[in-house]
Amino acid sequence: MLEHKKAPLLPKVRFIYRLIFSVCIGIILILIALAIGMVGYHHYEKMTWIDAFANASMILSGMGPLTPLQTYGGKLFAGIYALFSGLAFIFIVGVILAPVVHRIFHKFHLAEEMRDREQK
Repeated sequence: MLEHKKAPLLPKVRFIYRLIFSVCIGIILILIALAIGMVGYHHYEKMTWIDAFANASMILSGMGPLTPLQTYGGKLFAGIYALFSGLAFIFIVGVILAPVVHRIFHKFHLAEEMRDREQK
């Protein structure tokens, strides 16, 4: 998906499309993670869908649950979901920022190649 280090820098318009694509993938991953949390809270804690959404989104964002958990299954799910959410957050941020970081490194590499050519 990303250009090789010896390839020229991607034009700005194509870079913006790549960035939009990465953001869309990130949004899809967030929605999947949110759906997992909602189903879990709805199943284990018998929460309404709106309460399950609120709790799952709070856990996914790192804030913590809104309502006290009543069942052992719900508490176990919440713990596993919290661990999953932390890793999912890191992964999703990486997916969204990958084109930006790649472009920065690519610019540095091209500048380094130009400097090496001038020294020869």
